[in-house]
Amino acid sequence: QVQLVESGGGLVQAGGSLRLSCAASRTSFIFNIMGWYRQAPGKQRELVAASTSGGSTNYGDSVKGRFTISRDNGKNTIYLQMNSLKPEDTAVYYCNAKRILLGDYWGQGTQVTVSS
Repeated sequence: QVQLVESGGGLVQAGGSLRLSCAASRTSFIFNIMGWYRQAPGKQRELVAASTSGGSTNYGDSVKGRFTISRDNGKNTIYLQMNSLKPEDTAVYYCNAKRILLGDYWGQGTQVTVSS
């Protein structure tokens, strides 16, 4: 089984920054895609950012230019640097890791709250 352990959430004022981390327990696995999703109260879960094992990245439209995803393949760890945070970024952020045809794993979620 794979566990994804997230850290770095918290409360920040608008305009501030936070850095999220997510480490997979099985470093021997190759995850084709690792990324971050978020879910705000009453809304559907949405993609924030994703990174492939080959180095490609993809961002949700609302975070482009403000958030940066990075990845350490050797440690199976991803990071999300969040700058210029807005109150609408408030959500539970979930780490996700995919092994195509083999598994789709989720972290427990970490709360990010941005005050105005």
